[in-house]
Amino acid sequence: MNTHTTPEHFVFLLVPEFSHLAFSCAVEPLRIANLVSGSELYRWSFAAENGTTATCSNGSVTQVHHGYADLPPCDRLFLLSGIHVADHVGQALLGTLRRAARSPAAIGALCSGAYILARAGMLNGMNAAIHWEFHDGFMEEFPKVNLLRNVFVTDAKHITAAGGTATADLMLHLIETAHGSDLAIAVADQMVYNAVRDASAEQRVSLQSRHGMRNAHLARAIQIMQDTLESPVSPAEIADDIGISVRQLERLFGRYLNCSPKKYHVEMRLERARNLLIQTDRSVTEVAYATGFESPGHFSRVYRASFGLSPSKQKVKIT
Repeated sequence: MNTHTTPEHFVFLLVPEFSHLAFSCAVEPLRIANLVSGSELYRWSFAAENGTTATCSNGSVTQVHHGYADLPPCDRLFLLSGIHVADHVGQALLGTLRRAARSPAAIGALCSGAYILARAGMLNGMNAAIHWEFHDGFMEEFPKVNLLRNVFVTDAKHITAAGGTATADLMLHLIETAHGSDLAIAVADQMVYNAVRDASAEQRVSLQSRHGMRNAHLARAIQIMQDTLESPVSPAEIADDIGISVRQLERLFGRYLNCSPKKYHVEMRLERARNLLIQTDRSVTEVAYATGFESPGHFSRVYRASFGLSPSKQKVKIT
């Protein structure tokens, strides 16, 4: 537990189009910790490239205290970004990070911020968390990073959190580590936040919770599909693997998911394909084969039928 009498100083480096939800979940627990404890345990500052304001993805504008060139000494520096993170990683930002890495400050990242740390080469060989929407592209671009689906990661040099309410989970964890569980619980109570997760929790709601399922066969079938996106297996092979008939498998998917096993697997592959098109610079042909389609032409037809535009148009649309 922290016995220092001086407040711990957090600096949040706000990258354009940062997540306002993650921003609030980062700052408010610190403010509430001060309020509940009756002491200034924490203080915080905001920084952006222009040194005056930062605009988040919902259009809200936040006044900041510092620019990249005049970051103050601090205990923790957190990168906070959001959508289109790759568009906002320039040499000024990377240079700022590398300078900060030579300071005593602990550097972390929230929401898509792990992407920036990875671009700076600061996550190689480490565990990391990032918002689930960025997973596919991140794993393709940074194979040396051990990306986890956890809500946050604290067992590495650089703390990372997946954004959204996962940021609140991380902040409550840091408050508990520094000042004890009683304060962390009191802060969570003030936030009316009764679903606090530890680092090992996964980001996305389980299939069982999402669909009200408690059927082990269906959960196993979906896991097999997830594991074979690049080399899809047939419903017959899946049924044989889990020890039921194809007819039973089809009934399970119809009852719980209102579709056939084949359709569900194709939708999973298309979702991954869309993520790769949006998040990476891989060609349409590469994405087609990476998601188990027999040819780029077949992939394009199925993709257009599902999303209303071709894979090549999808890439143009996001650039």
